[in-house]
Order: sequence, then C-alpha cells, then structure tokens
Amino acid sequence: MTKVVVVVTGGIAAYKAAALVSLLVQNGWDVRVVMTAAAQQMVAPATFAALSAKPVVTEMFDPAFPLGPHIELARWAELLVVAPATANWIAKAAHGMADDLASLLYVAFPGSTLVAPAMNSEMWQHVSVQRNVRQLQADGVHFVGPEHGWQACRTSGDGRMSEPPEIWARLQSLSVAR
Repeated sequence: MTKVVVVVTGGIAAYKAAALVSLLVQNGWDVRVVMTAAAQQMVAPATFAALSAKPVVTEMFDPAFPLGPHIELARWAELLVVAPATANWIAKAAHGMADDLASLLYVAFPGSTLVAPAMNSEMWQHVSVQRNVRQLQADGVHFVGPEHGWQACRTSGDGRMSEPPEIWARLQSLSVAR
C-alpha cells in the first residue's frame, strides 16, 4: 500500500483534490491530507477527512504529532503531491521558504514530489512563475499539467489543474519508479 500525503493549497481547483483523494483511496493507497488556510476557504477539511478516513492536518503545531506534523508526515509518506499548487506555494517551494505546514512539509520531505499547478493563464504565464517552475524542475520536482481549458475567472487558457485520473496515472508511475 503506497503512502501519500496530498497537500491542498488555496485555489478554486481544490474541489478536484477531493476527487483525487477518493481515487487514491479507492485504489488502496493510504492517504493523509494537509490543507493550507486558503484551501480551507475553498473546501472544508471534513470533506477530506471523510474521503481519507483520517483527520486532516492544517497546523504546524499539532499535539497529535509530538515531533511536528512536517517531520512525522515526511517520514511516513512515500510520495508527496501538491494539488492544486498555487503560484504562492510554487514560489515558496522554489525559494525554500517554510512558513506554513504545506511549505515546511515540502522542505522536510526527502522523496518524490508531484506538483499539479492551478492558476489563471496570466498568472501561469508570468515570468516569475515560470522561473519558479524551472527551479523546481531543476530540483527534481515532477509536474503534471497545467492544462488548457475553462477557468474560474471566466476565460479559457493555460493554467487549469490536470484532472484527477491524469494525476493518479502520474503518481502511479512515480510509485513504480521508487
């Protein structure tokens, strides 16, 4: 059984992360979910708790994790997936910033990380976002998407998060490669 932490950041595509968690669980994977404060404005932690059958982790300082959730989850997991990955999370990761649980967990995690970006097309095409993506790729981070399509900002363009089956397929290939 593959152990994976799904980090959900604060984009509207967070609703797709629920389908991803469900898909992983249905396929026998052991899933823990970490949510940023912004993600909790998009989808309630109760959704992910029900789908994963485990408490959702939202705070850097959680008494359920004596060593800190970033350490315990990083040691537990075999894979880390960030879906959706906002421009903010990508920037933090590219620069090694660790000021919330999602970014701290990334810095503490020694294994393979898969990132599924999601943002509007202007943000995705911005020179700083592209620079940060190149840095993460150079660091060995794997990417899936983004795709071209309809976005919540009422336009169509690049930046739409990949669909859960595509993310699942990429996670399977990373799991086999371990």
